[in-house]
Amino acid sequence: MRGGPGKPLLTPGRAVCLVYVAAMFISAMDMTVVNVAMRTIGAEFGAPLSATGMLNSGYLVSLAVVLPAAGWISDRWGGKPVFLGAITLFTAASALCGMAQSLNQLIAFRILQGIGAGLLTPVGMALLFRTFPPEKRAGITRQLILPIALAPALGPIIGGGITEYLSWRWIFWFNLPVGVFAVLIGAIGLERGTKQEAGPLDKWGFLLSTTAMGLVVYASGQGARYGWDTSSAQCGGLAALALLALLAAVELRADKPLLDLRLAADRLFGSMGLLSLFTAAAIHGILYVFPLMYQEALGVSALQSGLTTFPEALGLMAASQLVPWTYRRLKPKRLMTVTLLCTAAVFIGLSFTTRQTDPWIIRGLMFGIGFFLGQTVGAVPIAAFAHIPPEAMGRATTLFTVQNRLGSVLGLTVMATLLTGAAADAPATADAAAEPYRWAIRAAVLFLLAGLVIALRFRDKDVAATWSGRKASRKTGVKHTQPIAEAVGGARE
Repeated sequence: MRGGPGKPLLTPGRAVCLVYVAAMFISAMDMTVVNVAMRTIGAEFGAPLSATGMLNSGYLVSLAVVLPAAGWISDRWGGKPVFLGAITLFTAASALCGMAQSLNQLIAFRILQGIGAGLLTPVGMALLFRTFPPEKRAGITRQLILPIALAPALGPIIGGGITEYLSWRWIFWFNLPVGVFAVLIGAIGLERGTKQEAGPLDKWGFLLSTTAMGLVVYASGQGARYGWDTSSAQCGGLAALALLALLAAVELRADKPLLDLRLAADRLFGSMGLLSLFTAAAIHGILYVFPLMYQEALGVSALQSGLTTFPEALGLMAASQLVPWTYRRLKPKRLMTVTLLCTAAVFIGLSFTTRQTDPWIIRGLMFGIGFFLGQTVGAVPIAAFAHIPPEAMGRATTLFTVQNRLGSVLGLTVMATLLTGAAADAPATADAAAEPYRWAIRAAVLFLLAGLVIALRFRDKDVAATWSGRKASRKTGVKHTQPIAEAVGGARE
């Protein structure tokens, strides 16, 4: 395919961006699109809501279980075939979900979807960062943020419209044209690249990481739904913590670990991974708490709540367009510091919402959350992967994604725990009923402050290559490339 005399229309760079955006869009939207159809699906199959909840639980658990192995799978078989295979699996599972004849079948096909989705993010991110050098990565932030910002917000709106006017089955069939498009573009335009030295599968790492991740998701779901005083939540949570500790001990001693935790010993990559964890906890926590407060305590309809929180996605989209400019202009330390402080101020402002608050004020605050936190979310991966060598990219993106997922679970778990007793008190007034939610929103500010501490310790000179095009060297104070090479490449020799 050519766009002019001697100029290819579909370059590898364009292809990887198109495929990544398409794949992330359908996988991110699938996290929320099913929620609004739960009652309809349960009614058709004669199942209670407690049973249909497995549609999301099964999806999230399978996604979490496959995630730690994504880096090894990508290195073993190559980024292009694994990425296209994951999209194909996700798309095929979507088609099967639409054809399911029982709730058990639908749950099984959702589990297949989760397996495909678990591979998409780390493998797709590795392809992006292997295709573009550090100085070009700020410019592709638009592609990184756009699907993640838009899809979850559009999910309830699209899902509600499809369920009401067509059939819940079209919620899944909606993925088919996008998935087929992504596979075709990827097959034509993506470079196959070279396989990395994967080594044998770290069996103990695989067993421990998949079990631990599955238990983390299970325990957080049990705690959020039934409270942390239940045996299922307590036993699952303690088992997850024990397995995570054992996993860390095993992986740090392994010659070729599945999750290369030694990458986190690098100051730049390790600190940005923690910052990503805290920002994920903050944004997922607020998007969980505020709609609940708006609907349950302040008596707003689900549709109005969705329309009021939707500007958060618009703010993220606006931020994604500005990050390449603000990253170069302000430099990452100032950018992350200022935007985290602004986000904290917006969180606090949102916590004072009452039934009398003008919805447009709330929409403006939600837009501010997306706009300010989106700047941080866009800057963090640019800085985090600035000195990761190509041979370590698959493992690094897997570890980074695992941390981000754990941050999401942390935010949801903390917020749900804070709200556990909110419904039991049955306050007489709406404002009194909203008070526990307000304090939960203010508690989410602590995640932002933890991220702020990390941002204040950041050194711009460590990532000068990401905006100036200069290669990092020891003269600029960068001490990251060599330790990473020793931790990843040296251990394999």
